[in-house]
Amino acid sequence: MTESLLTATKLHKNFGGLPAVNQVSLTVAPGSITGLIGPNGAGKTTLFNLLAGSLRPDSGQVVFQNQPITHLPPHRVAQRGLVRTFQVARVFSRLSVLDNVLLAAPEQLGEQVWPLWFQAQRVAQQERQLRNTAMEILDSVGLAAKAQDYAGALSGGQRKLLEMARALMTRPQLILLDEPAAGVNPTLINQICDCIQRWHQAGLTFLIIEHNMDVIMSLCEQVWVLAAGKNLAVGTPTEIQTNPTVLTAYLGTGEE
Repeated sequence: MTESLLTATKLHKNFGGLPAVNQVSLTVAPGSITGLIGPNGAGKTTLFNLLAGSLRPDSGQVVFQNQPITHLPPHRVAQRGLVRTFQVARVFSRLSVLDNVLLAAPEQLGEQVWPLWFQAQRVAQQERQLRNTAMEILDSVGLAAKAQDYAGALSGGQRKLLEMARALMTRPQLILLDEPAAGVNPTLINQICDCIQRWHQAGLTFLIIEHNMDVIMSLCEQVWVLAAGKNLAVGTPTEIQTNPTVLTAYLGTGEE
């Protein structure tokens, strides 16, 4: 592994006096697809919330691109290039699919009073460029034909693709994907995996929570395992599949 893009060191978070994340450490190498697995209640989503800034740890540190981000709010973390999706995709149901993606574009001139009034031509030019970029991204996830549809009319799997497209619009360095295959039919799972692989080949880094072990094992180069809020194991997919501790604590529980 090369120098880490993301490093979490001894993160700890209590809820009601009980540790949801207990001294967890994790690294993500630049240009990798890294997996995060564990039984229900292992602390995976809480860890994502800590990494993305929506929760603050009781102790521990998060470093992204060699800069500490532990106490930054989520929008500042996203501006640094670390964005996330959610297990249940969050879309603006009454906006079009295209507008959902456009909302994520950073540094829009039209959001500022001075350019809006005194640099109208420049604002219009940027808006055209952003629409073209958004349509290219929607085409890459197979949603270009639905660009003008309400986002609320999309299926669950299509909403996940839309959320991934919106994440791409922010020009991220690292995307945290929370169960991208959950509740999605097999055809769309394959489509989601194809998108992840294409974007990875284009230089994006991913950290993925996923209960679908076929997805994790086919995509990931390294897999971290949590159990009861603690680090349990880390290794290649093959090593994890044959790790007796993992097989006992996770794969053998039937809680996948």
